[in-house]
Amino acid sequence: MGSHDVGDGARRWFDVADAVPLLLDAHGVVTSWTRDAERLFGYVAAEAVGMDLAGLLTVGDATRMPDVLELCRRSGGWAGLLSARRKDRQPVPVMARFTSADEPGGPGRWLVLVNEMGEAHGWSMSRSVLEQMVAGSPIGIAIVDTDLRFVWSNETLAQFGGGAPASRLGLRLADVQPGFDAEAVEARMRQVLETGEAVVGYEHVGRLRAAPFRETAHMLSFTRLDDDRHRPMGVYYTVVDITDRHRARQRLALLDRAGRHIGRSLDTARTAQELAEVVVPGFADAVAVDLLESVLRGAEPVVERAEAPDGSVALRRAGLRSAGGGAQDGAAAVVSHPAGSPAVGCLTTGLAWRAERLGPDAADVNPYLPPVGAGAGPPSALIVPVRARGATLGVTTFLRRSTQEPFDEDDLTLAEDLVSRAAVCLDNARRYTRERDAALVLQRSLLPHRLPEQEAVEVAACYRPADTLTGLGGDWYDLIPLSGARVALVVGEVQGHGIDAAAAMGRLRTAVRTLAALELPPDEVLAHLDDLVSRAQEDGEAPEEGDGEPAQAVGAVGAGCLYVVYDPVDGRCAMAAAGHPAPAVVLPDGTITFVDLPQGPPLGAGGPPFESAELVLPEGSTLALHTDGLLSQGEPWTPEAGRERLVRALTARADSLDLRCRTVIDALVPARPRDDVALLMARTRRLSPDRVAQWELPADPAAVAEARKAAARRLADWDLAELAFTTELVVSELVTNAIRYATGPIRLRLIRERALVCEVHDGGATTPHVRHPRTTDEGGRGLLLVSQVTRRWGTRFVPEGKIIWAEQSLTDPEV
Repeated sequence: MGSHDVGDGARRWFDVADAVPLLLDAHGVVTSWTRDAERLFGYVAAEAVGMDLAGLLTVGDATRMPDVLELCRRSGGWAGLLSARRKDRQPVPVMARFTSADEPGGPGRWLVLVNEMGEAHGWSMSRSVLEQMVAGSPIGIAIVDTDLRFVWSNETLAQFGGGAPASRLGLRLADVQPGFDAEAVEARMRQVLETGEAVVGYEHVGRLRAAPFRETAHMLSFTRLDDDRHRPMGVYYTVVDITDRHRARQRLALLDRAGRHIGRSLDTARTAQELAEVVVPGFADAVAVDLLESVLRGAEPVVERAEAPDGSVALRRAGLRSAGGGAQDGAAAVVSHPAGSPAVGCLTTGLAWRAERLGPDAADVNPYLPPVGAGAGPPSALIVPVRARGATLGVTTFLRRSTQEPFDEDDLTLAEDLVSRAAVCLDNARRYTRERDAALVLQRSLLPHRLPEQEAVEVAACYRPADTLTGLGGDWYDLIPLSGARVALVVGEVQGHGIDAAAAMGRLRTAVRTLAALELPPDEVLAHLDDLVSRAQEDGEAPEEGDGEPAQAVGAVGAGCLYVVYDPVDGRCAMAAAGHPAPAVVLPDGTITFVDLPQGPPLGAGGPPFESAELVLPEGSTLALHTDGLLSQGEPWTPEAGRERLVRALTARADSLDLRCRTVIDALVPARPRDDVALLMARTRRLSPDRVAQWELPADPAAVAEARKAAARRLADWDLAELAFTTELVVSELVTNAIRYATGPIRLRLIRERALVCEVHDGGATTPHVRHPRTTDEGGRGLLLVSQVTRRWGTRFVPEGKIIWAEQSLTDPEV
C-alpha cells in the first residue's frame, strides 16, 4: 500500500486515542520503543531500537522516508498513510503523524504517532467535512424522511428548480415542482424504503417549472438511510441532468427511424410524405415538403418562375404532416412562394433558414403553412433546401408550436441531416421515374397499342412482365393483317428480362412483320427469322472498333416464336413453332385440345427444318397462343401440369373475350411472376359465302371481257357500283397478264371485307413487277395502273402457283 500525504488542515481531526508512539532521532532512527509498538510491528525493543524507520516500512514507502523527513524539517511535521512491514513480512496499513519533539539545546527528535487502519475505509470525517463535500458537489443531492418530505438538500439541486434548500424543508416533491411527474419518482422512493434495495439510473423525462418550454431529462438514484438499529430513516437521492445525452439519443433514434422508413419505395411523392411522417411529432409539429414540378415528373430539377409579375416560384406540395391536422391535408397542391421569401432564397442559394419565432409576416415564409396544433403564439420555423448530387429539388419547412422550445442550431443540423438523407432517396425516385417512363415508352413502342381492326378473328391480349419495376420483358404478341382477308397471329419470347430483352424483342417483332409482308408460309417465315438471328450472332462475334468486348448480337439466340395464319374464307389455319409451346384450341362446344404441332428448334440454335401444321377451325373456335411463362408459374413445374392448369382456367366462363383473357392470366400468373407472360386469344370468324365470289376462267383472251362483266354484276349486287370502273380495270389487267404470261388454270376471286380484294390465281412461278415504260412502248403499263388505282397490291405463292391481289378501300363502315 503506497503512502499518501495529507494536508495540514486535516491534522486537527487526527484521533490519537489509540495511536502507537515512536521516538526517532533527526535521521529517522528509532530511539524509543513501547509495548504497543511491539504488538503492532512484532519486534521487541532490543530489535527495534537503533533500526532506521525505513526498515519498518515496505520497499515503496522506505524510499520516500528521506523526502518525508526533509518535509518535516521544513514544515514542522507531516501526516499521511504508510504501509508498515511487520517482522513476519506482512504489510500493515497505518496512519502516521510526525511531530517535532526537540528540547531546547538538545538534538533534533521526532515523535511519530501511528494508528493501525485495520478495517477502516479512511479518515473518520466530521460533519463539517461531509457538508463541504456534498454542498460543493456538482450533483444534486437531497434527503427525504419516511413521509418523503425534504429534510436536507444541497445548493446544486436548486439548479433543477424548486427553490433554495431552506425553502424545501418539510415539503414534498410535488409541492416544489408543480407539473413534474412526482408520483413516478415518489413511487421509486417508497420502493426503496420498503425493500432497502437501491434504485440506480432511473431516468425521468418531463418539463420543469424553471423551463416550461423545454423538455429535460434527469437520472436519479435512490438509497435508503437506516439508523443504528437498521430502521429506515428516509431516502438519500441524487439528480444528474442528462438532457444533452437524452437529446443525442433522440436524434440518433430519429435518424435511425428515418433510415428505416424513408425511401421504402421509388415513388417521389410517397418518399416526400415519408419524410414528413417521420419527423412529426417527435421533432416538429408540422412539416411541408415542396418539390419542383419537374422533379415529380422525373425530369432534371428546373426552377420554374410563375407567370405572375412578382416572379414567384411555384412548387408542388409533395408531403405534408401536421400534429394539428390530417396527414395529407393540402398535399399535392401547387404552392406559390413569393420572390424574396426564405423558401425562394433556399432554392437559389442552397442554404437553410431558421427563425426562433415567426413574426406577423409569417405568410411570406410559406403562404400555406400547415396548422401546428395548440398554442396561440407564433411558431418556430426551419426551411431546409432538398439537395442531392449538387442540385436543389425543393424545400422542406419545419414548424414547432409556441409551447415548445424554439429550434436551435443543433436542431438545424439535425434537420439538414434528415433532409439530405431524404434528398438522396427523392433523387433516386426521380431518376427511377425518368428511367421507368423511358422504359415504358420503349415498351409501348414495341408492343401494339391496340390490335388492328379486321374481320377474321376477335382478339384479346394480356401481358404481365416479371420485371414489375420497369414493366419491361422479352415476350411479345402481334396480329398482322395479310392479303385475302387473312391474319397472322404471333406470340414470341426472348430469354431474360428488362430493357435488353425488350430491345431484342423489338428487333424480332420488326423482323416478323417484315417477313409477314412477303406472304410466306409459317415454316418459311420462321426459317428466314432463324437465318436472321444466326447471322446477327455471327456478326456479333467480332469486337466493334474501339470496343474491347464482343458486340452484342440481336440477343435473340434461343428465342421462341409461334406463327399462325388464319383464313376466314375457308377456316384454314396454318402454323409453325420455333422452340415454343403449341396453342390451345377451345372448340365451340367447349372441348379443349392442344394442336399437334411439330416443334422446331429455338431461333439461332440450329437443327432440323421447321414444319407447318394445318387444320380447319369451326367458326367460334378460340385459339389461345401463349408463352412458356403461362405454364411455369404453378407447382409442379412440368409441361403436363401446366397444361392441366391452363385447361381448368380456360373452362371458366366469361362475358367477353377480354374478360376471359384476364381471368386466365389472373388464375395462372401471380402479381410478381417468375417469368414474363403473354397471352393472345383469338376467336375465329368466317366470311359468309355471299361475301366471296369466284370464277374459273379459260386461258383465252376473250375471257377478259367476261371476267369484267361478272365482276361488275357482283359489285352491283354488293351495292358497290361506284367501284365498278376501277375494279374492271384491275380485273382486266390482272387476268390479261395471267393469260399472257402464266400457265395452268386461271381463277378470279372477289372478297368483300373491310376492303374489296381482287385476286387472280394462275399456275405461274414468276413474280410480276411494276415496269416504267417509255412513251413509245406499246405495253408494260398494266401493273403500274393497278398500283396507281388501288390501296395496295402484291403477290403470294401457293402450292399450285401464285396469286396476284389488289385491295381497294371501302370507306363506308356499314358496307
